[in-house]
Amino acid sequence: MNRTAGLKPCAALAVVIIVATVAQPLSAAITIAAQVRVEAPEGGEVDPLSAPAGIKAIVFLFTSTDCPISNRYAPEVRRLATRFGPQGVLFKLVYPNPADDRRAILEHMAAFAYAGATQALRDPKHALVKFTGVAVTPEAAVYAGGRVVYHGRIDDRYVDLGLERPAAQVHDLADALTAIVAGQSVKNPVTQAVGCYIADFKR
Repeated sequence: MNRTAGLKPCAALAVVIIVATVAQPLSAAITIAAQVRVEAPEGGEVDPLSAPAGIKAIVFLFTSTDCPISNRYAPEVRRLATRFGPQGVLFKLVYPNPADDRRAILEHMAAFAYAGATQALRDPKHALVKFTGVAVTPEAAVYAGGRVVYHGRIDDRYVDLGLERPAAQVHDLADALTAIVAGQSVKNPVTQAVGCYIADFKR
């Protein structure tokens, strides 16, 4: 079992929406983005930032097969993908744990009904982890227009480790995506996450 990251009250899962880095010029961010490569589950390097025409944003949801909090968010991730997919938002699951091989990922996708709703990527060298700045699973990053516009939790359902609300009161990721597809700025661009430390995954 992986060590988990706790937060102050009202901090839950993280999600990162990328639109360059706030601190970097757009040209520098694009240059860095061009160097990011991850793996397809079946093998071979792929560009995680590539997307079909008409896509307004990519949501990278960092997950792992054995993180309980990640797995409990599967229904919400599927709902978000169903809601925002038709609006030009592409969801991609990212597995940063090197121990999650092709078979484990495919079994996980099937067990939690991710297949067909999201794409899967492996990030065993943590190239995308470093690019997005995520630290735990589950944590998400949304890429839109070449910069980071939001990173943080999916919602505020998890207040801390072992402390869960009956239902989320603030839907941070959904609110951010609603703003993005409407061409508006995200009001709360940074939140924090509760989950399993990516740094604890053995490489």
